[in-house]
Amino acid sequence: MFKPLSLYVGLRYTAAKRRNHFISFISLTSMIGLMLGVAVLIIVLSVMNGFDRELKQRILGMVPHAVIRGDEVLEDWQRVDRIASEHPSVIAAAPFVQGQGMVTGGGNVRGVMLNGILPEEERQVSIIEDHMIEGELGNLRPGEFGIIIGKLMAASLRLQVGDQVTVVMPEASVTPAGVLPRLKRFTVKGVFSVGAELDGNYTLVHMDDAAKLMRTDGKAQGVRLLVDDLFQAPDIAREVARDMNGRFYVSDWTRTHGNLFAAIRMEKTMIGLLLMFIVAVAAFNIVSTLVMVVTDKKADIAILRTMGATPGRIMRIFIIQGAVIGVVGTLVGMTLGILGANNISGFIAWLEAMLGHQFLSADVYFISYLPSQLQWPDVLIITGAGLALSLLATIYPAWRASRVDPAEALRYE
Repeated sequence: MFKPLSLYVGLRYTAAKRRNHFISFISLTSMIGLMLGVAVLIIVLSVMNGFDRELKQRILGMVPHAVIRGDEVLEDWQRVDRIASEHPSVIAAAPFVQGQGMVTGGGNVRGVMLNGILPEEERQVSIIEDHMIEGELGNLRPGEFGIIIGKLMAASLRLQVGDQVTVVMPEASVTPAGVLPRLKRFTVKGVFSVGAELDGNYTLVHMDDAAKLMRTDGKAQGVRLLVDDLFQAPDIAREVARDMNGRFYVSDWTRTHGNLFAAIRMEKTMIGLLLMFIVAVAAFNIVSTLVMVVTDKKADIAILRTMGATPGRIMRIFIIQGAVIGVVGTLVGMTLGILGANNISGFIAWLEAMLGHQFLSADVYFISYLPSQLQWPDVLIITGAGLALSLLATIYPAWRASRVDPAEALRYE
């Protein structure tokens, strides 16, 4: 006989065809429930990881990791830029002029954030160059009053490269004709798309042109920093400011977008906990399965006891039987979850193309597609939790089996 006995009998009970088909059905549903719970948990957490990654790469690739400003303008932004670039944790620095306004074109009006940049400097601190779909940053030249807009804005205002738009600033100018809003005609020099909300309200112009429009006397309002560690950005900005003589104000991405990333982390934790309850329910279905098996096999248990099987051996038999259900369900679920996490983005894109409907509109959401990033620590934690819950669910039914009294069980046989 195959040794050890507990493993042999436990595997045989698992594979045997039972007279009671309801028990077989409950065993199958327990395995399927565990499999689906593990698979869904891996896929959902991978999608949450994907959103977190895309937001960091796209949103924080466009907006500053940290900013150093003066009271109103930086009198000597070149010195600030140079000192900041010398910091070991700063990858690059670039000056900017920034203001809010409106853009009118195609008979429509849209609120925008106007960013004055130096193209050669901006390439070093922003991912915008990698996401240009028309034109390039080099098309922004001083005195030409060119503007680069996002794809959503171009669609909303029905604009193309070469079209004219009017930029209106909220400050008014006093003229002999009266108080007039400050406005200027710009030519569209390029269109970008990062697949996020910024496509609808983010614009780029040359810093010299922005300085004229905002009347900063040719000076930058601040210097933006690209740092090597996002989560150290606040400390790095303060260190850079301390290295300079003068009064400076620092800001960083945690103040402008920190709540967004905190919300994503909280949602990932809460969704993970909620879905883990699904895994727990599926795992504890094993309890009902094994209780019915123990009731069905009382005579067999009694015979094994009379042949010398100890209560511990009987207990191990049913632990093995429940463990097989849990291990198979968890491992199959893990495999399906990994495959699903690696292919969910392509599947959703195919489904959107088939239905002709976009589930994640960039007008509403930060990301216009469903990203996914499989992280192996998540897979190991989920798989380990599934296996642990499955083994835990076998203890009570196995203990009941070990307590079967042979005389009582065989009395009416």
